[in-house]
Amino acid sequence: MPVKRRKKKWIPGCISGETILAVAMTEPDAGSDLASLSTTAVRDGDHYIVNGSKIFISNGQLADLCVVAVRTDETASPHAGVSLLAIESNSKGYRKGTNLKKIGMRAQDTSELFFDECRVPVENLLGAEGEGFKYLMHNLQQERLVLGIGAYAAAEGALDITIDYVKGRKLFGKTLGKFQNTRFTLAEIATKVQLARSFLDDLIPRHMAGEDVVREVSMAKYWLTELQFETADKCLQMFGGYGYMREYLISRLFVDARVQRIYGGANEVLKEVIARRLNI
Repeated sequence: MPVKRRKKKWIPGCISGETILAVAMTEPDAGSDLASLSTTAVRDGDHYIVNGSKIFISNGQLADLCVVAVRTDETASPHAGVSLLAIESNSKGYRKGTNLKKIGMRAQDTSELFFDECRVPVENLLGAEGEGFKYLMHNLQQERLVLGIGAYAAAEGALDITIDYVKGRKLFGKTLGKFQNTRFTLAEIATKVQLARSFLDDLIPRHMAGEDVVREVSMAKYWLTELQFETADKCLQMFGGYGYMREYLISRLFVDARVQRIYGGANEVLKEVIARRLNI
């Protein structure tokens, strides 16, 4: 299918929301190490035959169209043999597995996907065969920046609701906000959140201008998600026992923050990316 026809078929529904998208990269034995993926796509005339499985796929249950990272050349180097296929969920041999039960982000479906002799038209290949790893790495710069922005926003939100809470919560005859420990803790958090905002205000226009900011977005994703979790943890403490109750928003901010340090590249992997960019 020519590129224009593919765009005409898929993009209108993606824009309207009628077509739900997913990107399937992670496998049971290949997470941050994407080059180790083992899902294969073998050419058979006008089709690829896809076999393998994916896990932790956001929108996996809901997706109508899934961009799947596959290995099309098992003789090439790990990075060179990866391609991207657009696979429609009604394709024969495509099966949605378990909707995974998470400790946080429970409103978002995260799924297993299975491909068993799944026949996919060759025209569903996105870009050039063997260039999939390069395409994914190019888009990871933006993904990690977006994750950093979300982490900053969540940290700021946790700080805001906690400031409101300590102004009204009374303890030993005065509001919680009048205690030095509360004031100093929130002052420290507010300083870090402000630093995060300044970092992002510099980084976003540089990314939009097309600069190579892989090192900086790796720093942003790593540091800001750590800040998000630290902020949620310290803010929850201010709520005391109420913070442990699911009816309080701070409890959701806490459990939702934990996964941020794992997906989009585990923070340990991002530290390695940063170190490489420092030429050490």
